[in-house]
Amino acid sequence: MNLEQCENIVEVAKIGSLTKAAQNRHITLSAMSQSITMLEAELGVTLFIRSRGQKAVPTAEGNAIISKANEVLMKVNELKEEAQIYSDTLSGHLKIATIPGPMHLMVKVISSFKADFPNVKIEIFEKGPKEILDNVLQDEMDIGLMVSPEGMPDTYKGVKFERLMEGKIVVGVHPYSPLALNSILTPDQLVGQTLVLYDDPYIKDYVERYLSGYGPINLLFVSNNTRAIENAVAEGLAITIGLDYSFLKISEITSAFMKTIELRSPDTRAKYSGAIVSASKQTSQTARRFINRLKHEFDEMIRRS
Repeated sequence: MNLEQCENIVEVAKIGSLTKAAQNRHITLSAMSQSITMLEAELGVTLFIRSRGQKAVPTAEGNAIISKANEVLMKVNELKEEAQIYSDTLSGHLKIATIPGPMHLMVKVISSFKADFPNVKIEIFEKGPKEILDNVLQDEMDIGLMVSPEGMPDTYKGVKFERLMEGKIVVGVHPYSPLALNSILTPDQLVGQTLVLYDDPYIKDYVERYLSGYGPINLLFVSNNTRAIENAVAEGLAITIGLDYSFLKISEITSAFMKTIELRSPDTRAKYSGAIVSASKQTSQTARRFINRLKHEFDEMIRRS
């Protein structure tokens, strides 16, 4: 048995497909199949029940061995991270998926992080909450940035959520809107207003739960294009609703076409934006340092805003 075989059986068990696992491991299907067959022969047990379409389900014995193999891989990662700490040099590839809200807040963080650790390659992808959760679960992303996934289906319990900052629901209105005269708004004051919303399950559920009871919702459009939403507000065509940190800008350009006002509603629970990582593997030292840097910078940005 070698580490490559351990990685192969863990990946197949997680994905449930030899074909997809081979693609994720960047090897051919025949190489994946041969690797597992040789390991089964070496151990004298059948690890997977294979079916048509190259699907693979672990046997009872396979589950026990795969669990041990995963433990071995986690220990190997810990060893590598420990060595990296002593060398005091971070390197590697960090892939981050984020909802649009925090995107503009991350520019300074990434810049300072790259200045300290130039050997780390960072990629950022703007995605929706469900896709972020799926990506982290499938190890396609190292870090996901989103609103707390509380209430999500049980299938998402394979991630750990770490709070980075607390937010509150706000309404974005044109500075010349009559609503802009208020320092606080309540759901009943939004009756008859035209809304544009970001395509986020959390925001859409919030609107449906707390605004629909006061009357029909006049929804102009739902989009994942933040520029389109900002333009609709800037032209006085609609108002929008979101978490306050989604509207924070490094510059003050936003204030020229949008004013944000706190929205008070029956939902008094704190709302947190944070980082999710896989619960089934050790978080890399690179990812851990980036999350810590992100939290520090977010705290500073909120304090100065």
